[in-house]
Amino acid sequence: MGNNPKRVVVVGGVAGGMSFATRYRRLNQNDHIIVIEKGPYVSFANCGLPYYVSGEIENRSDLIVAQQSMLQDRFQLDIRVNSEVVAIHSDRKTVSVKWEDKVEEVSYDSLILSPGAKPVELDIEGKNNREGIFTLRNIPDVDKIVEYIDEKQPKSAVVIGAGFIGLEMAENLKLRGLTVSVVEKAPHVLPPFDEEMAKFAERELNRNDVRVYTGTSVVRFDGDVAYLEDGTKINANIVIMSVGVVPETKMAQEAGIEVGMRQGIKVDEKYQTSIEDIYAVGDAIIVKNVQTGEDTMIPLASPANRQGRQLADILSGKNKKNKGSLGTAIVRIFDLTFASTGLNERQLKDKDYEVMHLHSNDHAGYFPGATPIDLKVIFDPKTELILGAQAVGKKGVDKRIDILATAIKAGYPVTELQELELTYAPPFGSAKDIVNMAGYVAENILDKTTDTIQWYELENYQNDGAIVVDVRYENERNQGYIEGSIHMVLDNLRCEMNSLPKDKEIIVYCHSAVRSYNAERILKEGGFNVKNLDGSYALYEVAQPERIVR
Repeated sequence: MGNNPKRVVVVGGVAGGMSFATRYRRLNQNDHIIVIEKGPYVSFANCGLPYYVSGEIENRSDLIVAQQSMLQDRFQLDIRVNSEVVAIHSDRKTVSVKWEDKVEEVSYDSLILSPGAKPVELDIEGKNNREGIFTLRNIPDVDKIVEYIDEKQPKSAVVIGAGFIGLEMAENLKLRGLTVSVVEKAPHVLPPFDEEMAKFAERELNRNDVRVYTGTSVVRFDGDVAYLEDGTKINANIVIMSVGVVPETKMAQEAGIEVGMRQGIKVDEKYQTSIEDIYAVGDAIIVKNVQTGEDTMIPLASPANRQGRQLADILSGKNKKNKGSLGTAIVRIFDLTFASTGLNERQLKDKDYEVMHLHSNDHAGYFPGATPIDLKVIFDPKTELILGAQAVGKKGVDKRIDILATAIKAGYPVTELQELELTYAPPFGSAKDIVNMAGYVAENILDKTTDTIQWYELENYQNDGAIVVDVRYENERNQGYIEGSIHMVLDNLRCEMNSLPKDKEIIVYCHSAVRSYNAERILKEGGFNVKNLDGSYALYEVAQPERIVR
């Protein structure tokens, strides 16, 4: 950019800061780029830290994404680690940098803030009277955790918080051989997911002997014992606090930079803060939800990387802008994968929307190794726009949610999912993929070919006198059925349906809602008032296990 080299100072490395610095260098070979990082590593894998605890990532060096020496040699970056920006002086365009016992003033033409977010630390009674309580943000944090486990040989762990990082830590502590308990204040684990989809995660945790306590919190520590609100005692030789993050914006606020929700930095669509020549990216900034246009904060690596690159383009004269984020995310919990994109039902509680749950294999059922996927899709019945999706399964969940995230960004109607031409061969998929099936089901819902009810509505329908009919085979019913249901095998339904009352509502279900859809069509043609239980038994037994008779 011209003959006068600029001086660009980047505060914070990792995803946002380093993606900015390297892209900016590629576009501006003569400018002086200074990267100031408070910790010892300027480019490391935050998301890999839990897997180092268990040893699944064996070598600590693998957590370093890019070596400082390479970044300095290849990109000619002036990298200053173990250095902290303690003040911003926008009037004279400098920052005060503290390193060792010195403070140096560094000037800038453009200042890029990528301070990230820090873990929330709860003030719990007795916390200061014991050791072995940790948060996890960076490599020094994980070093302390691993060192503590190696030296103290703890037998029990309590993870406070059942979000993505909390559950990853629970899994890896369990794989390390500890007895693990998870405590979550929200009504269910994985708070970004809807209740019934989160139940799959809770079941997987229980299956792997991780104790789960929801709707409660740790209120006191007494030595190595944690006490919950109701007095329940849990052994806690080591404690991981994972109750969310808050943006690291104290320095920005002290400089007079405008902040908004949760003290996140306000930026425009060009990442400009309220002060000229100061920009911000990453976990510390407020972004727009791409669907609602509302302010939100999405502390994830992918948006931070994208933002850093976009800002580099903007400051290099390219016409780019921040288009907002969806918050697409994924987590592995033991043998299952959970992924989501877009909005959940809680975020849509005042809106008009439709929901469908689908249950299908990740690839052709006749090919060895097929495993089920449970997919939830939420859509707007008027515009047909996809509003959100959540999925769980052993394999292929990432692929399906990525497709739906792309469809949301593209404004693709839900009914058009049936038109997507996805790769198919028996080891990889099905001729009608579960994503295609979502398009077919949505069309049936919209044109009233099917009438569905949700899992949480069934009991009320039964209390109002509805007849619930299980159309599965005898051997399936013998393994469990919904309380109060009667049994009519689909293949015999035409012969037996006249025994059903026509003055009452009929609710049909099978395993995955496919056979019960056929039953619904048969009964409707016969003059009955029928609805299909969305998600059928595959979903209901997870969402409402207390109403399953075995």
